[in-house]
Amino acid sequence: MFTGRKLPLTLVFAVLIGLAFGASCKGFFVDPTLTSITISPTSPQVEVTKTQQLSVFGTYDDGSRKQVKSGVNWSSLPTGIVSIDPATSVMTGLATGTTQITADAQGLTANATATVFIVISSLTISPTTASAAQGTTQPFTVTANGNMNVSNLASVVAQQGGMTVTTINCSFDDTQNAQVCTIDDTATTGDYNIVATYPGFSGNAVAVLTVTAAP
Repeated sequence: MFTGRKLPLTLVFAVLIGLAFGASCKGFFVDPTLTSITISPTSPQVEVTKTQQLSVFGTYDDGSRKQVKSGVNWSSLPTGIVSIDPATSVMTGLATGTTQITADAQGLTANATATVFIVISSLTISPTTASAAQGTTQPFTVTANGNMNVSNLASVVAQQGGMTVTTINCSFDDTQNAQVCTIDDTATTGDYNIVATYPGFSGNAVAVLTVTAAP
């Protein structure tokens, strides 16, 4: 008589405990918070009229990292170099040059430098030989396909013995429309290879820079 009444009450009590336990546990499991984002690839390159898939990856406060697939807004500066489809994050090259692209997601931003290039068949650097003293600069012009100045898109480094050196730094100077190599006061005297490369081109162009002692 009493057993028949206890069984349903026991079941009801067990169900209530289970519901309470489930509700309390659910309170402990909250969605992780996005703390930072990055753009992939970190330095995207694309040929004019071609496309490159971009992605945004987020790092969360629980240490996890995963792709952010929605709520991403894209912009670029200067404009006119690339376009980015807001729905697919596909970047299209519009004109040769470099531009900073920015991704915004959940109040966070990430930046990357995008390069748009054309396919070339040859690469040269001039002058092919030069001499400059410690503490001075030496400009080099990088040319593609015989007569196209691509110094703004080329990457130029100084090497000695096949290793890149840090005492000679080369960067594009728009006032000279050339790559200007700055020779540090501490650079050792002697010959250096000035090596130019271009996005999408498998070869390189090499000039020789002789560093002399400061006067």
